[in-house]
Amino acid sequence: MKRVLEDGDWTLFSPHEVPDLHHSYGRAFEESYIQYEAKAKRGEMQQWKSVSAVQLWRKMLTMLFETGHPWITFKDACNVRSPQDHVGVIHSSNLCTEITLNTSAEETAVCNLGSVNLARHFTANGLDRDLLAKTVRTAIRMLDNVIDINFYPTDEARNSNLRHRPIGLGLMGFQDALFQLDIPFSSQRALDLADETQELISYYAILASSELAAERGSYPSYAGSKWDRGIFPLDTLDLLEQERGVPVEVSRAQRLDWTPVREHVRQHGMRNSNTMAVAPTATISNISGCFPCIEPIYKNIYVKANISGEFTIVNSYLVEDLKRLGMWTPEMLDKLKYFDGNISFIAEIPDELKEKYREAFEVDPIWCLRLTAARGKWIDQSQSHNVFLKGVSGKKLHEIYVAAWRFGLKTTYYLRTLGATQIEKSTLDASKYGYTQKREYTPMAASALAEPTAVTAAPRAAAAAPAQQLMPSAATNGAAALRSEAPALCRIDDPDCEACQ
Repeated sequence: MKRVLEDGDWTLFSPHEVPDLHHSYGRAFEESYIQYEAKAKRGEMQQWKSVSAVQLWRKMLTMLFETGHPWITFKDACNVRSPQDHVGVIHSSNLCTEITLNTSAEETAVCNLGSVNLARHFTANGLDRDLLAKTVRTAIRMLDNVIDINFYPTDEARNSNLRHRPIGLGLMGFQDALFQLDIPFSSQRALDLADETQELISYYAILASSELAAERGSYPSYAGSKWDRGIFPLDTLDLLEQERGVPVEVSRAQRLDWTPVREHVRQHGMRNSNTMAVAPTATISNISGCFPCIEPIYKNIYVKANISGEFTIVNSYLVEDLKRLGMWTPEMLDKLKYFDGNISFIAEIPDELKEKYREAFEVDPIWCLRLTAARGKWIDQSQSHNVFLKGVSGKKLHEIYVAAWRFGLKTTYYLRTLGATQIEKSTLDASKYGYTQKREYTPMAASALAEPTAVTAAPRAAAAAPAQQLMPSAATNGAAALRSEAPALCRIDDPDCEACQ
């Protein structure tokens, strides 16, 4: 990343000539790498190639944009901030990028996960801290029990889990909590809430693991760990900054007095090498009736499909607010369908609701990274952070992933982008709305449903019709355009229809 930012060169090596690089990170990696580069220039390396770091970075980002992965993670942050740096190296994450544990020929990393439904810990008076503390303490004990109850298919998995006893307690329903508190995702209050709630979870997760250690004993590889050295997750941001020689742009502020927790760990140790990780919760959040993990709402209305069938998902918080304002009508539902849940195009909805109910692609992705970084300073593993990018800007993509590095994030997950088109909405009246397989919209006024809308798009027989017939101007009545200018709806197996073929 330093070479990218300084527009320098990057040297590619054959792994068999630089075997130590795979097991090193941070300053040690940098020093060894520079020595190998010098050897290469002296002709002492057999296979190597110098390339532009920026061009290589662009190739990585291009592949990421085209496919959504491979997911960019940062080896130095994962290892420098790891509590287990004394007994091994983190070479990879799990599939969802929230688990960052040591692996080797003798050990296959295993982690047992659970998630706190944050939405269930708020009352009319705000966050119920006592309830959250009770939930976290219970969850840590349950997850530690799972380690002993588990069936392990390999000796390497058993060895790793019983030696280090890692667990990963995360959270879900963060967006629900914001909705309940009337806090927009793109606000300082949301950043403060992310920081505050994760500090509380971290505080009681670490304390609970230490209390289990007093009851059951510390995990076998505890001696020499960062816990044993009195180094907590918050402290590791400074270590990462020292290793990089570059500032880590995350506030070190804390709200709680951590002295009792630090003292308890000093006296009794830890039952688990790792205690926290934020998993995607894509399925269990549905079961629990909340939004997934730490993400903004994907859509205010959409259709979800699984092996049980298709389900229409509607944002119940938005519906309740619209009902309160007397605005929940069949016409409003049609508008929500037409705009794919994006209420910013519906003129009569108040601005405060538009801000509150921004969808994932409307929230600045770098702002989302800031929230994840605020949580990350308290977490001893990592977080499944999806990046939602609207548009096709390579510059913006570059800025997002450089920001992730500057904020000290350990990992990122999928890059989510929007397709240029979508499926037709068969439940809308085409005489009012035209055809809806487009992505770009024109804001719709409150009276738009009284008369046929002026917004229309290309019918499915697009390949067979002149362009000027398919896109009537905004001043043209959409229904009239359908009758007089646009071709008829396509027939099944129409040889001139691109969709049919």
